[in-house]
Amino acid sequence: MASLLRQSNRAGFMNGLGRSQDEDCFIEEQVRTDRLHQLFRQSFAAIFGSYFAAVMLCWVCWDRFDHQVMMVWLLVLAASSLLRVKMFMDWFRCPGSERTPDRWERRYWITLCLSAGVWGVGAFAVMPTDDRLSQTLVILFTVGMSVSAVSCYSAYRYMTMASVGLVLLPSTLWLLFQPSPMQVGMALAVLVFSSFVVSATRKMSDALEKAFRLTREMERAHTISTHAAQTDELTGLMNRRAFFEHAQQLYAQCRYHQQPLCALMLDMDHFKQINDTYGHQAGDQVLRQIGGVISASFRQADVYGRLGGEEFAVLLPNTSLETALDIAEQLIKAIAGLASDPVQGLTASLGVASTHNQDQDLHGLMNTADKALYRAKALGRNQVAVAE
Repeated sequence: MASLLRQSNRAGFMNGLGRSQDEDCFIEEQVRTDRLHQLFRQSFAAIFGSYFAAVMLCWVCWDRFDHQVMMVWLLVLAASSLLRVKMFMDWFRCPGSERTPDRWERRYWITLCLSAGVWGVGAFAVMPTDDRLSQTLVILFTVGMSVSAVSCYSAYRYMTMASVGLVLLPSTLWLLFQPSPMQVGMALAVLVFSSFVVSATRKMSDALEKAFRLTREMERAHTISTHAAQTDELTGLMNRRAFFEHAQQLYAQCRYHQQPLCALMLDMDHFKQINDTYGHQAGDQVLRQIGGVISASFRQADVYGRLGGEEFAVLLPNTSLETALDIAEQLIKAIAGLASDPVQGLTASLGVASTHNQDQDLHGLMNTADKALYRAKALGRNQVAVAE
């Protein structure tokens, strides 16, 4: 038992060395997940908006576009939009635990690039080569699409830039190499606008990432501070305040479901003598080992903590008195088997009580177990006494 406790302490020390790095990786993964959730929440409407924009462009330029090319573009764009709709439906239907970046980011990239590429190539295909007004309208609509991309995909910088490039570049590059100064001017204006879009996208994505990270770090700090406020620093068990808070909830739950509840009160034997003989450091080491034994001996549903000094308490829900007595006997044997150099012959006394009637409250149950504990000490220590 002592060897196992030494190994546990050593493992805890080593875990403490790498805890900061592990926490950073954990927060980083949470930030990635937050970005993904933000992406899905704010971009669903973009599917219908992009298709509606294509329909509007075709309607405005109905008499200027080739109808056959226009219909092919709308059909292919509809097919790519349906793929994106299916992806969103799969996302909303899957459990929250499966909405991970590793599973969904690549799929989102593929469907977005496909849809944006279809939009950009299609807009270039329907644009007449000899109609300046139609060319201007096409560029106007592609610029509008790029603005909507910034608002929809801002959580992902490179995703935003990729979608903007796929929509703008086909028509813009073609205009850039035309002989007319007006066409070249439009292309240059779009490229200048694109540079501002890239800069704005970078700033927005960085701001969102910092906001996500700050939120997660604040949540983590709150969790750590809450845990510290409820944990006994020496043993790692619940402190007195946290124990009674959880104990009251457990007592109410057992009473509501009419389940038995047993209380164990444990006190180390001759602990003052250990401190006086070997020093407080040795006494602290003994208490750490007792905390380790208690942590390893009970279920997750049980409530246990250090009430103060060398006194510990345990509540066992839905447990009969006979079972609680057996558990207490095993706990006494485990403590008697501990070795904490230079301290030898560790023992503890333990009192057991159970709820016998509905009139007894939590404090009454704890007091009954405490009386049984003092009876165990009066009978010679290193034993278990059951409440009369």
